[in-house]
Amino acid sequence: CTGGGLAVNLAQAFKMAVKSIWSKKMRSLLTMLGIIIGIAAVMIIVSVITGANKKSMEYYESMGTNKISVSAQLYSGGDAFEEVYNYCKSIDMVVGVTPTGYVGGTVKYGAKNSQSMEYPPQIYLGSDQYSMCNNFQIDKGRDLSYLDVKKYSAVCVLGAAAAKNFFDAADPIGKDLTIAGANFTVVGVYAQKDFMNQGYSLDNVIVIPYTSQRYLSEYSDLSDITVKVKDSASVNQVIALLNGNFDNWNQTGRGNFWCYSDQSWQDQSNQQALMMSLVLGAIAGISLLVGGIGIMNIMLVTVTERTREIGIRRAIGAERKSIVIQFLIEAGVICGIGGIIGIAIGFFGTAIASKLIVQSVLLPSPVITIFAFLFSVALGVLFGMFPAIKASKLQPV
Repeated sequence: CTGGGLAVNLAQAFKMAVKSIWSKKMRSLLTMLGIIIGIAAVMIIVSVITGANKKSMEYYESMGTNKISVSAQLYSGGDAFEEVYNYCKSIDMVVGVTPTGYVGGTVKYGAKNSQSMEYPPQIYLGSDQYSMCNNFQIDKGRDLSYLDVKKYSAVCVLGAAAAKNFFDAADPIGKDLTIAGANFTVVGVYAQKDFMNQGYSLDNVIVIPYTSQRYLSEYSDLSDITVKVKDSASVNQVIALLNGNFDNWNQTGRGNFWCYSDQSWQDQSNQQALMMSLVLGAIAGISLLVGGIGIMNIMLVTVTERTREIGIRRAIGAERKSIVIQFLIEAGVICGIGGIIGIAIGFFGTAIASKLIVQSVLLPSPVITIFAFLFSVALGVLFGMFPAIKASKLQPV
């Protein structure tokens, strides 16, 4: 058979398959149902979990990368932060150190009061390296300085959301906020970085020098510390150096010290997302398996219905492979059409589910879409193989 003849035969087989499917529309649609549900479910699950994981990674990146979280406390009441800070200055790989102590208390400006806000600002004690460690950039005014920390200056820098909540469109630079009973002058505003800006946004923060907590009516210790290193390759080295220098606190009972990399949370998040994708994907895959069995069943019925046609074709010289190809194409077309419908439903389902779950409209990637279609066709060919072979073995009589 020549290449051109083969192409004609395949085209004719395709037309016959479409005609056969169209002549029994309802039965074909019911046969496709398992494939449609399975493909749509897999696309929605994979796309939403991938999108949610991407949003999670963006959140971690907005908080700052290459960070080490440290918990250090001296039982004697000494300044654990100063000891950690001084040691970190001797490590070339460290580019910034700041406490991340949280201060409770009310924030007031004029008639505005944080207690009446649905999402009050988070008040943090930081060093002049707070913005570097937490990936903030100054938008207006200036950042906290070394002198602010050393001179116990009553100044503060606002996140973009906090500035909007208290000052609306007005320029907050130079204005005074009352924080936990003390007056603090606004010297700067950070640029917005949390563009979802819902709930407890990363931008809804107020940062004050950690030494100025002496003015506050509420006290916070400085046991929580963030250490920023120059690159991800240096993170484990710095952790080893910190543990090697401060582990004697735990051994001698002087205090407690432990540290970990924020990358471990990202790795854990990736692993959880992968595990969830596998579990939910396997559940959705059961629908595809059921759909494939349905394809096999209906193709076996088709073989029985078309016994006379197959016998006549064999009697006039049709080869077994021609009959096999005919039935495989029909099974592939059924699954291919089901896959296209499932993909369309998957697009709508992904958009709706992602909006509800991650508050952002996501769509399946082209790779997922192409894979879903090819997989549906392959599924039809796989489960149509047994009926096709059975049809080709029928005797002309």
